[in-house]
Amino acid sequence: MALYAIADLHLSLGADKPMDVFWGWKDYVPRLKANWNRLVKPEDTVVLPGDISWAMKLENAIEDFSFIDRLPGRKIILKGNHDYWWTTVSKMNAFCAAQGFGTIHFLNNNSYLEEDVAICGTRSWLFDVGQPHDLKVMNRELGRLRSSLESAQGAEKLVFLHYPPLYPTGNAQEVVALLHEFGVRECWYGHLHGGSIRGAIQGEVDGIRYRLISADALGFCPLRIR
Repeated sequence: MALYAIADLHLSLGADKPMDVFWGWKDYVPRLKANWNRLVKPEDTVVLPGDISWAMKLENAIEDFSFIDRLPGRKIILKGNHDYWWTTVSKMNAFCAAQGFGTIHFLNNNSYLEEDVAICGTRSWLFDVGQPHDLKVMNRELGRLRSSLESAQGAEKLVFLHYPPLYPTGNAQEVVALLHEFGVRECWYGHLHGGSIRGAIQGEVDGIRYRLISADALGFCPLRIR
């Protein structure tokens, strides 16, 4: 069994919002499918850290979810800033059950044990919070990340975020502090595209190894984590 990850699929199979108009995204869906099928086996797990579908409502995401469900492996999805379809976990689980999407699971205030490691994470938020609303959202995301990490108990914790915890111009200090508090050594994130990929902070920083895994940064090829 192997563990893979890739963020920011930005699927729009049931909507008219193609990503092909952006540089580097031409024919990205068949490229993603081919790479995924080449690498991932049914017994493997793939973490998808946010921006999964452009659908505005869950019922409009059926084609995107169907595409994901048909790909090999178990999928663990967490929320991104463009996942407007996201609702309560109970409603999303009921939706998947009704549609027969048996390979899709959601990471929200919880964790998933994969052999000897725990998959933890949350969407997170922008590092330069300044408005009262931003502070409220960040505090909520910190609570979700803490709940996820606590649920993993003594297992080695692998953290997946949508927003980068580190930027060239600053960082989400509270998020980074939480990673250190729980002894996290590895963290993967998405959200950055195009020219922003070049400026992404990757590699080891203060004992934690960071890696950008947005789909275009990976060439639409899932990255093997374990």
